[in-house]
Amino acid sequence: MKSLMKVTTLIGLTLSTLVSTQLSAKTQVIHAGEVLTVPGKAPLTKQTIVIKDGVITSLKSGFVPVNKIDKQAQLIDLTKSFVMPGLMDMHVHLQGELGPKNDSEKLRMSDSDKLVKSAYFANKTLLAGFTTVRDLGGSPEQSYALRDGIAKGYLQGPRIIAAGSNVAVTGGHGDVDGMNPALLEMHTAKTVCDGPYDCRRATRRAIKFGADVIKITSTGGVLSDTDTGTGQQMADDELREVIDSAHALGRKVASHAHAAAGINAALRAGVDSIEHGSYANEESIKLFKKTGAYLVPTLMAGDTVVALAKNTNFMSPAISAKAIRVGGDMIENFKRSYKSGVKIAYGTDSGVSKHGDNGKEAVLMFNAGMTAQDILKSATVNAADLIGKSESLGTIEAGKIADIIAMDNSPLKDMKELLDVDFVMKSGVIVKQQ
Repeated sequence: MKSLMKVTTLIGLTLSTLVSTQLSAKTQVIHAGEVLTVPGKAPLTKQTIVIKDGVITSLKSGFVPVNKIDKQAQLIDLTKSFVMPGLMDMHVHLQGELGPKNDSEKLRMSDSDKLVKSAYFANKTLLAGFTTVRDLGGSPEQSYALRDGIAKGYLQGPRIIAAGSNVAVTGGHGDVDGMNPALLEMHTAKTVCDGPYDCRRATRRAIKFGADVIKITSTGGVLSDTDTGTGQQMADDELREVIDSAHALGRKVASHAHAAAGINAALRAGVDSIEHGSYANEESIKLFKKTGAYLVPTLMAGDTVVALAKNTNFMSPAISAKAIRVGGDMIENFKRSYKSGVKIAYGTDSGVSKHGDNGKEAVLMFNAGMTAQDILKSATVNAADLIGKSESLGTIEAGKIADIIAMDNSPLKDMKELLDVDFVMKSGVIVKQQ
């Protein structure tokens, strides 16, 4: 009995020691050769970044020896790297990727399979340097479980702002399509709505069950397997009810929108961001600037669907025709919006394109005439503002969460550096280091 008591005591002491160690302050010191502390401003050289319990506590000029900060601190040597805040993607779909097997996967994959697959895609996204994402559309229960599992540390992935299922009108983009009637009934989301009051109900329901942000579809979409075009589908009064109801419950609203009429109706109703914005016109630009809404251009989506429509045969004729038309037009409309001073937040629509390739959006934006500084700002400072987290994310400053990435050379000189991120830290935890 005495020996058993001794063993029990030892186990208790060991557990107590482990817990106290985990709870004790952990200090990390990064020596950064070049660091973009605030995207939009000039980078600094030879800086020391001090992190405690996942939060940046100070920045110091020069490479300050670790023992002058904390003798127990962990030194992270990035003296030969370009260091910047973690990137943010404001438009992803983590539960899948566009491809020829999508139809069979809908029938064969269980909800559990979908969750496991989304965890895999989330990890790829994080390792690509994207520490925060907005997941704008997916099966709600699995979306929220992934978000919460990552937040609790059960899984490795980016911080997720999740929408769950779209608030969409019956038969419109965001509703289920391309199946036999029995399956259409079975798979129709409970956030599909008709008329302003029903759309108010759908919005409140989405929030009740866990939505961080509301995703609406004010126009038709390229990947809807119906010949309904890309014009306005959600009526003005429905848009107003959704947006007013969401704002009343503390949620922002993102609107998928291609045609100008749908873009403008959503902007007049007070939407917080327009996704794609393919055919924004002069009125759209005035409304963007008047309301302060962001454009999330998703140039990768256009680039991807055009290539797939031209080089594969798995798309239906309706989808293929829309892909070539809309995808080909997105770049010119983006150029006009950017040059006119519309606020831009970075977003890829990954899930249409492959997860983990999110950095390619920056190359497309640069080739379309956006400056390197503005691109990096769109993926950090602007994105943090869009999701209401400017106080904790988007820059490397004292008091901010330690989401930090690094690469060999500066993307300000070559945007393709974002395609090969070598170091990723999220909330002070190193998840990638080469």
